[in-house]
Amino acid sequence: MANYFSADLYRFFDELSAHNTRLWFNANKARYIEVVRDPLSRFIADMQAPLRDISSNIVADPRPVGGSMFRIYRDTRFSKDKTPYKTHAAAHFRHIVGRDVHGPGFYFGIGPNENTVGGGIWRPETAAARQIRQRIDDRPGEWGKIVGGKAFKDRFGDLQGESLKRVPREYDPDHPFGNDLRRKDFIAAIALTRKQVTGADLVEEMIGIYAAMSPLMAFIAKAVGLPW
Repeated sequence: MANYFSADLYRFFDELSAHNTRLWFNANKARYIEVVRDPLSRFIADMQAPLRDISSNIVADPRPVGGSMFRIYRDTRFSKDKTPYKTHAAAHFRHIVGRDVHGPGFYFGIGPNENTVGGGIWRPETAAARQIRQRIDDRPGEWGKIVGGKAFKDRFGDLQGESLKRVPREYDPDHPFGNDLRRKDFIAAIALTRKQVTGADLVEEMIGIYAAMSPLMAFIAKAVGLPW
């Protein structure tokens, strides 16, 4: 057991939120490396072995660039918000065959306004979304046990993300899982407290959450033709 993150991470992001400029960040880059980047890299490295117990197809890559860690730099090309830096840190444990964030994977985000653990698939391409919807229609009993089971509902509630306005026309508009057939995203998520994030049991807590999400992940992976 180890403590990866401290209150210094939250202080850093609070100050970055108030001074979101390249000048401030460059002056505080050593702080960022010390209290955010390097601890997150160590955490990702320590998630490698326990994640393999959930699925050998999920990748935890501790490299700060090109690995599981999201860049702190925002893509401002198409955004009205031109602040250059994200005010949270995040990691994405991707499926080994999945392409970037649009494949099934697990998520972890921490910051003053976000301490989130998630799993599923965000904004899949049209063909993949159709495959997931078709598997829900083909296997309603299996899907119902996954997202409607008491343990899942008590822990995660409903799936999250955006939805279409209507059930796709190839399905009955009164389909028992019509709300799920309308989904653009298929994501389970749960919030952590700062105490949990800065505690010594973080890896064990995260693995417990990801294990509970595993049936959902397996269903999605199989729907889009990926091994689990």
